[in-house]
Amino acid sequence: MLRKFLFTPAAGVKILAITILAAFFISCYHDNTVPHLDASPYTSVFGDHVLVFDDTMDQRAIQNTLDALHHQQKHNEFGLERYALLFKPGTYGLNVTVDYYVQALGLGRVPGDVSINGTVQSVAATEDNKVTTMFWRGAENFKVKPHHGNTLLWAVSQAAPYRRMHVEGSINFDKGGWASGGVLANSIVEGRAGLTTGQQWFTRNSEIGRWAGGNWNRVFVGVKGAPVDQWPVEPTTIIEQTPVVREKPFLTLDDNGSYAVFVPALRYSSTGVSWQGDPEAGELIGLSDFYLASPHDTAVNLNQALAAGKHLLLTPGIYSLDDTLEITHANTLVLGLGLPTLVPQQGTAAITVADVDGVKLAGVMVDAGPVNSKVLIDVGKPAATIKSGADHHKNPSSLHDVYCRVGGAISGLAEICLRINSHHVLVDHVWLWRADHGAGADWNVNKSRNGLVVNGDDVTIYGLFNEHFQGYQTLWNGERGRTYFYQSEIPYTPPSIAAWNDNGKAGFASYKVADHVQTHNGWGFGIYSFFRGEPTVSNNVRLENSMETPNKSGIAIRHVANFAGLNGGINHVINGEGPATEVGELTLYTGFEGAADQ
Repeated sequence: MLRKFLFTPAAGVKILAITILAAFFISCYHDNTVPHLDASPYTSVFGDHVLVFDDTMDQRAIQNTLDALHHQQKHNEFGLERYALLFKPGTYGLNVTVDYYVQALGLGRVPGDVSINGTVQSVAATEDNKVTTMFWRGAENFKVKPHHGNTLLWAVSQAAPYRRMHVEGSINFDKGGWASGGVLANSIVEGRAGLTTGQQWFTRNSEIGRWAGGNWNRVFVGVKGAPVDQWPVEPTTIIEQTPVVREKPFLTLDDNGSYAVFVPALRYSSTGVSWQGDPEAGELIGLSDFYLASPHDTAVNLNQALAAGKHLLLTPGIYSLDDTLEITHANTLVLGLGLPTLVPQQGTAAITVADVDGVKLAGVMVDAGPVNSKVLIDVGKPAATIKSGADHHKNPSSLHDVYCRVGGAISGLAEICLRINSHHVLVDHVWLWRADHGAGADWNVNKSRNGLVVNGDDVTIYGLFNEHFQGYQTLWNGERGRTYFYQSEIPYTPPSIAAWNDNGKAGFASYKVADHVQTHNGWGFGIYSFFRGEPTVSNNVRLENSMETPNKSGIAIRHVANFAGLNGGINHVINGEGPATEVGELTLYTGFEGAADQ
């Protein structure tokens, strides 16, 4: 079953009109109406880009500092600055605004330990309230009571999770203009949660009063209060329970008031949040077990710490790496504060993980560097040996809020952003992005073949955002893989079908399950085309299939949304099935199940 809708051709395009010039910022800093950021009263052991607040401080002074940071970062899309805002347990009357490369974190063990009477918000937008480029930010672990019953705004697109939050009211995830978000995880929203015009949203292990709004693809996994599945009348996918998940590790305080990191335990067949009711199961790791890293550290320093069995806590900034960070010990945790960004300089990977149990990688960005890297993040043994890899189902490795970019901030090169070779890996929200704007955003400049390659078996992904790569966005070679929510725009500017084809088929499917795979499942896919520019338009570039899988009894794909904007279109939904999606159309396709094995 399918249903088709008509939209304006401009719908959903990531607008390229983000042209905030350096001169603008310079003029702002000389304008007395713009507050000056002075973080010095709030610095700590974590350095001068981690601001630590407690409720005994002058809250007007805190607000002035937050306002200054907002003015500095609200349009700083490809800037170098990174910040984390840490709030110790207490009650605050503040408007906490979160912008590019800012992460706001409550330091309690549960969200109610840090209560904000006001807002924890993302409100910056471009013209006409568009937030299609409001990326790279996050808020975690607060209880928020909005002013006078107002609806909170967390108006964002990719790489901007709202986690472990308790909202005593309602929240909207856009501002009424185009939005391309996003993720709500392990959170309670007592009132309405939803969208006005946003394209898609993924909600996992949360509790909401009700959901309303949205356009193309909405997926709810393990959510109390989720809407009724009305596909294809409404593009909504409901999975009652989350089969297995580890919530993201987070910075907190121990019983003595010292910094520590809590690593939540695995949960099985779960619904709702992890932190309500009984004490949350997990492990508390003291800060003395971490190497506290800064951008001044070299790969040699960081690898020495990892080899000695230390965890890594990466403070905000840009880490220029002349070698790979090698994680070899089981149960190692690498946790980033304020979106620290790793940039390999010599064509190596940024991070490799041995085929060991229980590694956690959370809150980290990787930019492709000036020399081509074969892979940016490599989890497990090389693909040639993975079939003999270890069984990790009792203690899988996990990735949380991990972002990769090829181009955008700098002109970079990488063949693959993320490769998963180990078995049983859990992925809890990633955005893999070959830049469509910014530095080096050109078909022949920021070259990259795949966002994600999965070679391991029994890999489960919640919230996979993967866009603009020049081959398959996702290539899945492992058995028994599962994807819950997928968002992907295929590349905008392939010069011709002759230059961009898969053995003669027009273009490369966004999501490709390899022909040898016997079992694979997926729920809630949104795949979109926005072909533009010359010679793409004059050569009538189109995509043959948005998805391709084997036709085997163990393959099941449920709920696919295709949209075509601007030019060209998509010929089929999956494996030559499903009608063409032309410019301005949304096709909702109920799904594909492979035939009985012959």
